[in-house]
Amino acid sequence: MRTVSSPTSHLSKVDPVMCRLIGEIGPCSLRPNVRSSPFESLARAIAYQQLHGKAAESILKRFIALFPGRRFPRPEDLLAMKVSAIRNAGFSRPKILALRDLATKVLDGRVPTNRMMKRLEDEAIIEQLIDVRGIGRWTVEMMLIFQLGRPDVLPVDDYGVRNGFRIAYGRRLLPTARTMLRYGERWKPYRTIASWYLWRAADREKQRQKQSDGRPKQTTRFQRSG
Repeated sequence: MRTVSSPTSHLSKVDPVMCRLIGEIGPCSLRPNVRSSPFESLARAIAYQQLHGKAAESILKRFIALFPGRRFPRPEDLLAMKVSAIRNAGFSRPKILALRDLATKVLDGRVPTNRMMKRLEDEAIIEQLIDVRGIGRWTVEMMLIFQLGRPDVLPVDDYGVRNGFRIAYGRRLLPTARTMLRYGERWKPYRTIASWYLWRAADREKQRQKQSDGRPKQTTRFQRSG
């Protein structure tokens, strides 16, 4: 009987740098939010586009408050809401158009349900969802990772993943998308887990820089005082 290795065991076996990274960071704590609907996941993703996290959260909070009694509005609720009210919550005009297009395509069945997505390959889901206004490949890949829990997604256009690769592998420049795809072949079928470790590598470096910037600078005998 063939033994199936764990994602981290596989990654450690095929890539010595990933092995070191896993040893330093520890177990992968990625836990997908499988309860969210595609509408909610994609609507939240639209809110976060080109915004810092805190700003997007504030907008989402005001947006959800427009629909009392609901944890998150339904597509029909959004379409019934006045555009001016959504605008006052903080959404730009292009994002409102994207949200309304998303809601329309959820209701007419062009956006698959969670149940339907379970039967679809990753690329088929991406192909269907990028037809929604304002939704690109990266946004769908985030949904595949953080909502659907797909194990083999490598978001090569994600800055954090590319920067994490640069740091972990000692590169001077960010790798191209083509380089990431080619190198990531060895991580299959667990490229999602590899991406998570690259995100953590980028986060660690950012934290180190913050700590370094916060330390008082020492004066050397070569520095002029006064």
